[in-house]
Amino acid sequence: MPAAGTHRRDALAQGCFLLHFAVMVFIVFGWALPNAVLLLVYLAFLPAVVVQWQFNKNSCLLNNAESLLRTGSWRDPANTEEGAWLLGLVRSALGLELKPRQLDAFVYTVLVLFWGLGLGHLLHA
Repeated sequence: MPAAGTHRRDALAQGCFLLHFAVMVFIVFGWALPNAVLLLVYLAFLPAVVVQWQFNKNSCLLNNAESLLRTGSWRDPANTEEGAWLLGLVRSALGLELKPRQLDAFVYTVLVLFWGLGLGHLLHA
């Protein structure tokens, strides 16, 4: 039984959460990949994440795909993680209540840092 104040995820939600988590792990650790081709993929992936976030009006394609599969609509106001997956993760894992703009500033700074680490690794590999 889930703890008070939490909810149980169905298989689709759990799969989307795990995919988000895998993407986050790739973003955090991908700069250290030992292969030049994979580093190039990483270096292209990070800006693609930012661009899709901007063009998709602060919502992730993964959440939208879940909404589409679940409701037949690209946007679902009932999907509390749509546009707020990382915000929810920070809240549940760290107990921090960040405003979306605070989280965006932090995320973009970290993405630039990781991109620079990846480029440095590629150039020195």
